[in-house]
Amino acid sequence: MSHNYPRLVIAGLKGGSGKTTLSLGLVRALKEKGLKVVPFKKGPDYIDAGWLASAAEHPCYNLDPFLVGSDRLLSSFITHAGDSDIAVIEGNRGLYDGMDAKGTYSTAEVAKLLRSPVILIVDCAKVTRTVAAMILGAQGFDPEIMVRGVVLNRIAGSRHESVIRASIEKYCGLPVLGAIPRTDSGEFPERHMGLLPYQEHPDTARAISFVEDIAGKFLDIEAILKIARDAEPLNRENNLSCLAVSAPPRHRVTSSPIARIGVIRDSAFQFYYPENIEEMKGCGADIAEFSALSERQLPDIDALYIGGGFPETHAISLAENTRFRDSLRNAIEEGLPVYAECGGLMYLGDGLLLKDRTYPMAGIFPLVFSIERKPQAHGYSVAEVVKKNPFYHEGTILKGHEFHYSKPCNVLEETNGFSYAFRMKRGQGIYEKMDGICYKNVLATYTHLHAFGAPEWVEGLVKKAAEFRGRKALRKV
Repeated sequence: MSHNYPRLVIAGLKGGSGKTTLSLGLVRALKEKGLKVVPFKKGPDYIDAGWLASAAEHPCYNLDPFLVGSDRLLSSFITHAGDSDIAVIEGNRGLYDGMDAKGTYSTAEVAKLLRSPVILIVDCAKVTRTVAAMILGAQGFDPEIMVRGVVLNRIAGSRHESVIRASIEKYCGLPVLGAIPRTDSGEFPERHMGLLPYQEHPDTARAISFVEDIAGKFLDIEAILKIARDAEPLNRENNLSCLAVSAPPRHRVTSSPIARIGVIRDSAFQFYYPENIEEMKGCGADIAEFSALSERQLPDIDALYIGGGFPETHAISLAENTRFRDSLRNAIEEGLPVYAECGGLMYLGDGLLLKDRTYPMAGIFPLVFSIERKPQAHGYSVAEVVKKNPFYHEGTILKGHEFHYSKPCNVLEETNGFSYAFRMKRGQGIYEKMDGICYKNVLATYTHLHAFGAPEWVEGLVKKAAEFRGRKALRKV
């Protein structure tokens, strides 16, 4: 059965060209027209995805062929875009930028996989007719890429715009779908990992209103919508060769949840793929979200998942919440299964060193983390499970990504109940290419995983949670 799945890929010729501003404004403008908009983000990014979800008032799903593979990427897109009026997919970096000279895992490869029309946004600062040459190069570089229109960004004035428009229409045969003037509004401040997360923005509503206003004033929304609706149909049988064995999400029918998994979600810990939460639910888990900043006691849960984020910007509040940290530490000593990624790893250490002051954290691992000026790891990672641990079988290969400025100040060898479960085949890890530090039923890692590419992750966590729930029930008898 074929379905049109109205869709667009928003791409640029480089990073910082304005993709996020265009994507956010377009998502919001379409939503205000009464359409159901499902946003997607190409790549492993959490921050842009969070903004897109906020603008759409709908979860934003990640499309990353490295993390999840082509078949699962396709099936994820069809599953999540199925009942939408339009899917807006924000690319990353330049259209053809990938891991190597072949452009492996690039935005272009995702656009081809989804047979999606592409709209290019071009930074026009200090350039006129050359814009047409760059677009012409993007069109001809891979004829399978369906560039259907162009949005001009950082336009200096009407003459600047008219010269570029005429050049594109003459040499490229493409419509100019909008021209956004140069602006220095400061609505979207940045930090070392990109945009400031929407959870920490002082006025998210105003920022989204700002980009919605840009879209309404400077974009031809109807023409853009027509391009999306004219996208060629996706056929399940022809496009999804492995749909039967890889279609997410899971739907396990249970009369009651088999376990209750806690998720720390607040402005300190905010990096979660919605697919990861969906998969836990699909495997029979009930999800309980709470804050490490405001809660004073760990709730009654059977396992805990702590994602990434910015504990360093909330170090004082996390350190001052001693009752919550004590309850977490006591639960871990009693065997609570815990899975932590990046910021969660830092929180489980002894402390965070910031400007010569150490702020106490949960104290599970005798590690103190500092924040450096340069990235300590940045990019895709591959880990091999080499030692016994609570969640994975030895020999499992995990594809993930690392992006952090923190590092441990002290070296923790494998001793006194601590061990490293992962050997990094690609990436840095925690210590000498080792990652996945373990203590009792806790595993903490710098490596972020996506459940569609690492089904062992959710299976292991839910299984361990169910076992812990069973032990608790026996103790009550």
